[in-house]
Amino acid sequence: MSRRTAVRLFAALAAASAMPGGVRAATAGRLGEATPFSWATLVTRARAQARKPYVETPDSPRAAADYDAAVKLTYGDAQAIAGNVRLFPATRGTAPKPVRISIVESGQAREIVDTAGLFVSSQNTDAVGFRVMDATGRSDWLAFQGASYFRSSGSRDQYGLSARAIAIDTGLATGEEFPAFTHFWIEQTGPDTVRVHALLDGPSLTGAYAFECRKGQESVTQDVTAAIFLRRNVAQLGLAAASSMFWYDQSSPAARRDWRPEIHDSDGLAIWAGNGERIWRPLENPSAAKLHSLRAPSPKGFGLLQRDQAFDHYQDDGVFYDRRPSLWVEPKGDWGAGAVCLYEMPTQSETLDNIALFWRGDKPARAGERRDFAYRLTWTSQDPTADRASRCVDVHEGPGGIPGAPPVAGVRKFVFDFAGPALAGLTRDSGVTPETDLPKGAIVSAVAYPVARSDALWRVMLDVRTEALNQPQFRLFLKRGDTALSETVIKALEA
Repeated sequence: MSRRTAVRLFAALAAASAMPGGVRAATAGRLGEATPFSWATLVTRARAQARKPYVETPDSPRAAADYDAAVKLTYGDAQAIAGNVRLFPATRGTAPKPVRISIVESGQAREIVDTAGLFVSSQNTDAVGFRVMDATGRSDWLAFQGASYFRSSGSRDQYGLSARAIAIDTGLATGEEFPAFTHFWIEQTGPDTVRVHALLDGPSLTGAYAFECRKGQESVTQDVTAAIFLRRNVAQLGLAAASSMFWYDQSSPAARRDWRPEIHDSDGLAIWAGNGERIWRPLENPSAAKLHSLRAPSPKGFGLLQRDQAFDHYQDDGVFYDRRPSLWVEPKGDWGAGAVCLYEMPTQSETLDNIALFWRGDKPARAGERRDFAYRLTWTSQDPTADRASRCVDVHEGPGGIPGAPPVAGVRKFVFDFAGPALAGLTRDSGVTPETDLPKGAIVSAVAYPVARSDALWRVMLDVRTEALNQPQFRLFLKRGDTALSETVIKALEA
């Protein structure tokens, strides 16, 4: 399943997740024989599978005919498993590959061998994934479905971007590979906690994954542990991968083809570098697909954020882009030398996932290797970077020159708004200046000042002579003397 197909299906199914339906008594379905299960046995299985040729899972012969048929099987009176877990059915054309699902209790795993009663009808249909329900049984907060995609509705009960177990050759001309979770082991460990193990399989590698998932008041967290085994060399191996959608925002009015002012699941990439620098890269809808590499050795954190959470900026009371969660990655241990990679593709639709994110280490990925890594994912509407340097909260572009006067030919205006405690109480006389790596000959004017009638909101207005540019992007931050007051914004010059 491609990235775009997976995200379209996820979005459609999530929109229906509030449909009414109860949970019948646990009398349906049938489980196989109990076998011992542990992290060690899963790692052994993944290692052994990597030594065998890859065999693709065939499509389910019992898949639902289309999306509408899948919805009728999914949302209604069906039985939960392992406490609060409900299954997604195989669907022709969108999610045809079945997965194996086992229930774990007290170190013993039993595979579901008969799904009768686990879907809305009595039909015995193959599963392609699952979702974890809240205590009411009417809404879900976590879902795994399609290839190695999974996601959470965060703290505001609204799905948005997706995470992925791994990214293989994303953005390369050779094409991208999509390994898939082929077997899940699910253990409900509490009313708002679930432990998920998964076996990953693909042409280039296998993997053992463990997810400790917790639903809290302010966020959903997942502690991820992984061991992967490479069948063959991989040109670009991406860890802690994520996919999102960015069509347009307030900075690109020319791209708007819809009545809504903004449409995006995420509006920027945030990085907390190992050296302590904070970076903000606003997302773009480019004219051609581009892969960007931002050096980030030993990163402390990175992620795709939805900073803009004002309803009136979107005016969408159907899918609520203002409620979409951010996804923050915190590596465990030292990941070493590498880069955070951002892949942006052009889109003219909100149904297409055109943003990909992952961390790529400098060490080449070679056949026969085992790689172990761990990280924490936080799905939240709270900005995980808000307690640090002042943040960039808005970006605008327009013709250069004085507002109200005729535009200056060949000059582009960039406007950046910053907010945060480091700017509180500062005035025009405090010596705050914008710092940028643009060539001096390209800067027509650059000024930073506090916005009138606001609390700790500062604005940078930058007029740039475009013909003097010889770089695809530029960096900008606020400083006072030798002290940085804000995160560093990396702005692309060609969308």
